[in-house]
Amino acid sequence: MLIEKSNFKRDHLKNVTVLLTGGGGGIGYEAARALTWLGANVVIAEIDTTTGMQAQTAINKELNTDKVWFYPIDICNVQELDIMKLSINNRFGAVDVIFNNATVTPFGAIESVSIQDWDQSYFVNVRAPVLLIQKFLPDMLKRNAGVIVFVPSSGAAPYMGAYEVFKTAQVELCNTLAGEMEDTNIITYAIGPGLVKTKTAQKGIETIARLMNMSTEEFYRDNEGQILDAEAAGTGFAISVALAKQYNGQEIGSIQALMDGGVYTQNTIDRSTLMLNEEQRQEYKLRLGKIVKTYTEQYKGWFKRNIFERQWVLRDFKKTTGMSVDEMQSVLLQLSMAIEKEDYSTIDDYKGQLYKLKIYYERQHKLLQGYEKDPHKLQENSGFIISWIEDLDKILSLSL
Repeated sequence: MLIEKSNFKRDHLKNVTVLLTGGGGGIGYEAARALTWLGANVVIAEIDTTTGMQAQTAINKELNTDKVWFYPIDICNVQELDIMKLSINNRFGAVDVIFNNATVTPFGAIESVSIQDWDQSYFVNVRAPVLLIQKFLPDMLKRNAGVIVFVPSSGAAPYMGAYEVFKTAQVELCNTLAGEMEDTNIITYAIGPGLVKTKTAQKGIETIARLMNMSTEEFYRDNEGQILDAEAAGTGFAISVALAKQYNGQEIGSIQALMDGGVYTQNTIDRSTLMLNEEQRQEYKLRLGKIVKTYTEQYKGWFKRNIFERQWVLRDFKKTTGMSVDEMQSVLLQLSMAIEKEDYSTIDDYKGQLYKLKIYYERQHKLLQGYEKDPHKLQENSGFIISWIEDLDKILSLSL
């Protein structure tokens, strides 16, 4: 199991009860496996009785345990949620973690997706997480302990509106809850799995690719830097629970949790550092150091702004780069650590993310020209941004 490569021992989440919605297959199933390996009690809340029971049986048998419990439920049904809560409390005492993994994925042009599918997407992707919060949060507040996890999407995209509109809403739901829980020990964060070739996803991608006049192979090739397999994505979900405190209020990706948890999932190639000469290596270190220092200062500054300014910055960054500010921070720190160890093989692995950061700075430079009226400040601040872009350009020009 991939989780065995992490920094955690098998009983790290012992006595922790996780309510995992939609855990009968795909990423949810793999998250349940990894969470169980970590010692958690896992309640698989799943509407499909066949896959739910199969998941319970398979994981308990594989790991020689009885910690996985399948509970058949329609999470959109309020009465069923009430009964489930009583059942879980009777069996495990209380729910410590709510993991909102369940989803439906209606794809197609906005005008062609039926209103019934739009309604179902709202019910599963937004209303159900709200209902779960209303059912379980009061008990968490009494104990002043608990974790609530959301699984959003990466953002609006053509032919995915009936899915993306409601999944991206989970980010705002997470941000709202984080603000309301600020003076408590309730932790909440959002984690995206990346592009995973589950059966559900592949069916949807076939629809999207056709509407975009491309083959599924072309679609996956164009997005290959974002692809994880189901086990990697699910393992990232499980590790995020183990590291929940450090993610409070953030939006991260499975890849970040995998890196933070000590599981290396980048496609490594054995490339010699001798392919860069000494001058190139020193320049790389210097420029990367400047980039990391600049971004870290900006990152800290963003979170010191008032809530409205902060949310605008975070949304603008993600819209421009396709990554959250936390994911970019993790990438830069991981890259910096690798270079300190003289591992220059990471240059090509991270070029995609560095290029996205360059695009963001170019956008900031363009915006600056429109709103800064003081010519001296305009020249000074433009110089700063141009220097950041030049540093990134230099790194991007280095190739192994």
